[in-house]
Amino acid sequence: MDIERQIADLSRRGFLVVTGKGGVGKSAVAATLGRLMVRQGGRSIRTLVIEVDPRENLHQLLGTPPSGGEILDAGGGLFLQHLKPRSVVDRVIEERVRLGAVVRRVQASPVYQHFVDGCPGLKEMAVLEHARRLLDERRFDVVILDAPATGHGVSLLRAPLVVAEAVGDGPFGRIAAEIGELVAHPERCGVVVVTQAEEMPVQEAVELAAVLDEHLRREPDLLVVNALYPPVTAEVDADGPDRPPAELVDLWRRRRAINRRELERLARDWPGPMVGLPLLPMPRGPELVSALAACLGSDPVRALGSVGTGEGGAP
Repeated sequence: MDIERQIADLSRRGFLVVTGKGGVGKSAVAATLGRLMVRQGGRSIRTLVIEVDPRENLHQLLGTPPSGGEILDAGGGLFLQHLKPRSVVDRVIEERVRLGAVVRRVQASPVYQHFVDGCPGLKEMAVLEHARRLLDERRFDVVILDAPATGHGVSLLRAPLVVAEAVGDGPFGRIAAEIGELVAHPERCGVVVVTQAEEMPVQEAVELAAVLDEHLRREPDLLVVNALYPPVTAEVDADGPDRPPAELVDLWRRRRAINRRELERLARDWPGPMVGLPLLPMPRGPELVSALAACLGSDPVRALGSVGTGEGGAP
C-alpha cells in the first residue's frame, strides 16, 4: 500500500487513536506515526503524541525528559505529553465551573471523589476531551493518542456513550455528546490497531475490529503488524565457528512459521489495510523510531519474506 498516502489521509482526520494488545510495541508505533506525520507532504504539521500509561516511557522513544504532564518539544514539529486521567478530570471541572473557590470545594467533596472514581468512562472521556480541545484551539494539527491496551482502548473509544448513558444531561453529558460525535466520525478520528503476528495479539485485533463495528459502526483505518521476524540469513544457517547455537536458529524458524501462519489468518479475517514492521535489534530510543519510520509501509507478507540480508524463502 502507499503509506505516504495513508499517512496523509490519517493526518487529515486530526485525531488518531493507536491501540492494541499490551506488549506489541504500541508506543513505538505511535511515536513512529508521529515522526511520519510531521515529515509528510512538505508541510509543517504540528503533531502531539499523548501518553496515558502510568509507566511513562514514550519520552525514551522520542529522546526527551519525562513529560510530567507538560507538553514537551521532541523536535521537528513533534511534541509529547504524558497525562494522568484523574488530573485531566479535575482540569475539565475547573474549566467548566470557572469559579476557583467553588471548584476547590467541589473537588474536596467525598461525593465528587466517589463520582470520579465510580462513574464508568469518565476518566477516559476526560482524556478525549483534552485532545479535542487542543485541536479546537488549533494548538496542534494532529493529536495522536497512545491509548491503553486493547480492552481499555475499546473502553476509551466507547467512553462518551457510556458517560452519556450514566449522567444524562448536564455539563458532562454535553461533553460526552460532543466527544461521541468526534470518535464516531471516520473523517475526524482515525483508529490504528497494533499487533504482532502471534496468536493472542491477532485474536485481540480481530475482536477489536468486531467491537468497533458493533458499537461505533466503523472499521479501524490501519493495522500495523509489528516485530516480524526477518529471514534466517545464509550466514547464520551455514556451518562454521560463528554459527549461533542450533536451538536458537530453530527457535528463529519457529517464530517465523508462527508469523506466517498468523499473517495468513489476518489476510482472511482483517477487514481493512495493514502494513508490516520488522523486528529490529535496536534499543528503545529515537534511532529505533527513525528506523521504524523508514520501514513502515511494506506489505507484511512481503516484509516477512524479504527483511534481512539473506534469501526470504520459507521459514
